[in-house]
Amino acid sequence: MDRWTISPEQVEKCIEFHGHWCPGLATGIRAAEFALRELGQSADEEIVAVAETDFCGVDAIQVLMGCTIGKGNLLVRNLGKVAFSFYRRSDGKSLRIVARPDERNSGSEYRELQQKSNEGLLSKEEEERFHDLRNRRCSLILHADFDSIFDVKEVQQPLPDFAPMGRSVICDECGEKVMETKARLSVGRILCGPCFERENPRI
Repeated sequence: MDRWTISPEQVEKCIEFHGHWCPGLATGIRAAEFALRELGQSADEEIVAVAETDFCGVDAIQVLMGCTIGKGNLLVRNLGKVAFSFYRRSDGKSLRIVARPDERNSGSEYRELQQKSNEGLLSKEEEERFHDLRNRRCSLILHADFDSIFDVKEVQQPLPDFAPMGRSVICDECGEKVMETKARLSVGRILCGPCFERENPRI
């Protein structure tokens, strides 16, 4: 695969949507780049994406691919894997993009600073160092050969169905609307998930 083809303007759009620049977002951008070449951008629900983790890269898929949670053509199945499956409904073409584990290793210093950042414990000097290392990592991901950071495999699951458009019912406990397919029945009463769990804590 040739060098990356996502424009700087598209990268900035992803950053603006996501809120910050990080290796996870860069990883999502590269995955989307390959999927765009192979399958094209989604017109409405034509392309379906399934993310196997809820990390930062999912936002790049939404921005660049036209796959969104709201339309139902972006599904997050949080298996803790940096992997994306893409499907094209018109002809059934599909592929799964998986980050290579040896290329996800950012080094012990970066990981230590990331942990301290998560805990709000970075000193000013450490914050500057972490920012520098993060930007370097992002640049490496954006400009690396695709095959050095990802494997492309066959999808593991069939094409997901269209997002269901079920009717709503009223929860007999809280009075709020809930999709019929998400409602529970408890001693003859229709309950939403949270109310059901409160009334049946051991089930």
